Amino acid sequence: MALPPVQKAIVLLVDGLGTSALTARRGHARTLAPLLTAGSIIGARFPSTTAAALATLTTGESAGIHGLVGYSVLDAANDRVVNQLSGWDARLDPATWQRVPTLFETAREAGIPSFAIGTERYRSSGFTRAVLRGAEYRSGATMSDRFQEARRTLDEIDRGLIYLYVPELDQAGHAWGWQSQQWTAALEELDSEVQAFAPTLRADEGMLLTADHGVLDVPPSAQVLFDSEARLIDGIRFVAGEPRALQLHFEPDASEALRASVLAAWREIEGSRSWIVSRSEAIESGWFGAVVYAEVAPRIGDVIVAARKGIAYYDSRVTGNTGRNMVGQHGSWSADELSVPLLRFGAFAR
Repeated sequence: MALPPVQKAIVLLVDGLGTSALTARRGHARTLAPLLTAGSIIGARFPSTTAAALATLTTGESAGIHGLVGYSVLDAANDRVVNQLSGWDARLDPATWQRVPTLFETAREAGIPSFAIGTERYRSSGFTRAVLRGAEYRSGATMSDRFQEARRTLDEIDRGLIYLYVPELDQAGHAWGWQSQQWTAALEELDSEVQAFAPTLRADEGMLLTADHGVLDVPPSAQVLFDSEARLIDGIRFVAGEPRALQLHFEPDASEALRASVLAAWREIEGSRSWIVSRSEAIESGWFGAVVYAEVAPRIGDVIVAARKGIAYYDSRVTGNTGRNMVGQHGSWSADELSVPLLRFGAFAR
């Protein structure tokens, strides 16, 4: 997509805004929905989850290169699974775990200031330090506060790059589903903020609105407790990924025969409603990008189970799993999860 040159650019990232849900609720988005055409729809990458997608957005590289290959991944050096959004600690260095420079760091080297605007709670998180490094972090408590901060920042600088993050739709989607009144209210608020903000963009200011993934609603009746079938967990040491994109890791001493047997069992039992591949098959097929670095490959599951029906996988042996309360889900290959908007405003729309 060709864009005209600007002095100041904003990327508005709306977490969880898929084109399917936006189209279905177009009457509640009278600013955004009319801009949604065949030419303004793009595809997210697998896995369709925030950790991987935002790292791809802010580095320009695929998961196989930047290394954030899922919502939760294997940290083999410490023999554990780590949540890539909230599980960072002293044993996981954001500066090296996310393996490549961000676009903000590249811009800074070129003398172009960069800013990331989000909520205060994310300012010092490991994930922020992994994917937003190089940008000056500014915060706003509400969606309106963040748009106002974006306008103030534009007015302060002669040129620069601004990343503006809106998590409210994703939060509402997980808690109540995209078909809920809460999600619709968040969409209406976003639409109103964009309607008010876009006309303030000056001749040298452009904004792109996009998303990291879409969402689909999964009712409790569609939860699959995969541990109820012993053949599916034989020799499995760690369960990573997320409910619609499991990444299963074998015990290190699991034999090749056992690995083949478990993979075959998954295909026999769940193959009608999920895509099931081995790590090597996923890499060869480009699931994590055209290139997967040797240092990144062990983070990917030995077996990957990507739901293609409206289901989510859970391990009932995990106690206190609050994730089972989630309605909105994502992570896999469906159009509801992968299809996202790319809308132009200001100088980019002219």
